[in-house]
Amino acid sequence: MSQRLSDYRLFWREFRQTFHSTGAVLPSGRALARSLASQVGCNGGGQKVLEVGPGTGAVTGQIIARLGADDRLDLVELNPRFAQLLISRLNHDVSWRTVSDRIRVLQMPVEELGDDCCYDVIVSGLPLNNFSCEMVEQILAQFHRLAATDALLSFFEYVAIRKAKSLCSKPAERRRLSGIGQLLDRELTAWGVARQCVLANVPPAWVHHLRLPGASSCCQSETATTPVRF
Repeated sequence: MSQRLSDYRLFWREFRQTFHSTGAVLPSGRALARSLASQVGCNGGGQKVLEVGPGTGAVTGQIIARLGADDRLDLVELNPRFAQLLISRLNHDVSWRTVSDRIRVLQMPVEELGDDCCYDVIVSGLPLNNFSCEMVEQILAQFHRLAATDALLSFFEYVAIRKAKSLCSKPAERRRLSGIGQLLDRELTAWGVARQCVLANVPPAWVHHLRLPGASSCCQSETATTPVRF
């Protein structure tokens, strides 16, 4: 409980100072975290897993619980205070420390990850609806470049968030939100395999699951593909 309260305080402070990149008042609730992590372990063993924007680690804990003995996890976090907290938890949290030798914390934008990295599962906690259309397009393109063959991508957005924002926004902001909606709809139409509405979250959220074809320049995973489980 004390860890959770500490996480909430840090998250609230970062929300006030860096809303553009934090994008939420509270860390993801347990139901949302479980849904976002649900594809870890679905493609067999020896997976490389990437979590982008882990924040205080609410989703990370669920991912760690699903890691197999040969799986590896990279955490890409731009916020230095969140990154430091993640490192501290790897050193001191009992459930994290047991797998810390297979986890890296990378303090950088996801766009800076090199093409030599490729992942079987990508979990994104980025607040895409806060970004410019150009940035969202760059991030989505980077996910494709980082994806191994048949990689699974999971990301979330709050229910009706773009519509709610559009109702009280100026024309330029409405155009931005509409453009992001078009970009995400394009991805979901092409690669979406399932989505889940998580009502037990503040606020309620959609979790989208996509299966990406993988970039030809990315090293290809040797793990077998199995049906998606929810």
